[in-house]
Amino acid sequence: MNSNKQQDKKEQGEEAYVENLNVPWEISLSEGTFYYTERSGKMANFKDRLERQVLQLSKPIHSDGEGGLLGLALAEDFLESQTAFLYHTYRNDGKTLNRVVKVQLKGGVWRETGELLANIPGSQFHNGGRVKLGPDGMLYVTTGDAGEPELAQDKESLAGKILRINVDGSVPEDNPFSGSYVYSYGHRNPQGLAWTDEGQLFSSEHGQSAHDEINVIKPGLNYGWPVIEGDEVADGMEQPLYHSGNDTWAPSGMVFHHDQLYVACLGGEEIRSFQLKGQGTIVVKEEIGRVRSLIVDDEYLFAITNNKDGRGDPVEEDDRMIKVKLE
Repeated sequence: MNSNKQQDKKEQGEEAYVENLNVPWEISLSEGTFYYTERSGKMANFKDRLERQVLQLSKPIHSDGEGGLLGLALAEDFLESQTAFLYHTYRNDGKTLNRVVKVQLKGGVWRETGELLANIPGSQFHNGGRVKLGPDGMLYVTTGDAGEPELAQDKESLAGKILRINVDGSVPEDNPFSGSYVYSYGHRNPQGLAWTDEGQLFSSEHGQSAHDEINVIKPGLNYGWPVIEGDEVADGMEQPLYHSGNDTWAPSGMVFHHDQLYVACLGGEEIRSFQLKGQGTIVVKEEIGRVRSLIVDDEYLFAITNNKDGRGDPVEEDDRMIKVKLE
């Protein structure tokens, strides 16, 4: 990075902390080491320097369009077990699908140790892809409508949903629909999950044309796609806490910190915060490129860009992880 440009960014509270990532999709942190998935199928980490690690899976990653190696969640006992959970796209019998797997890091190699859930409908677009461990110890997974909007309303389909899974791959007994992984439905392409300190779940979701959403997620509820979006109303369907109107945020990863939701915005090329006590949203940092995911450590936000995903305008050092001081 040009030294003058870098100094300007530091004065604005922004620093390019890691450079030369390749379309990173998720970022996790454990004891000072950052872990990333890269959509092409690589795992990477950074502590003192950027390293890439081998990933061995039983089904090859299918990287096409919005598909590939996507979500990552480190197990609660990661320091001891070196176990994590991944979401990735694959092909089977000519179909594009997604699955959730368990992997373990050993000797610098990530190896699949179990398949938790497979045959999630996928396509070139709208694969969802976020995997997060909830405060209840369950895995929460976002899935897109796979380009077939009607699947979002079909409770028998895994597409267009937020799923809730036991870490061994079984269905939690207290899920809202007996015997089903479905936690909420009527989603188009949700990509962000975050919980408040009190345990309330929120998600971010891409609209069809603008009308991107921030939703309060409650078990068993219908979030309307493709019947309603934005300010539209229908019986038995939820309206968003926020939506972008005629603007486009293209919200992706999100985190909760000090009564605010911080959301990575691809289309807006910004980080945006949303108030939960009252109404209001502001841009925290802009003109940093397509922001895919965020993590908070102490009073800093770490954000990864996706400027090399085919839709951005990359510079020489892209993709990057950027460190932003919170006010």
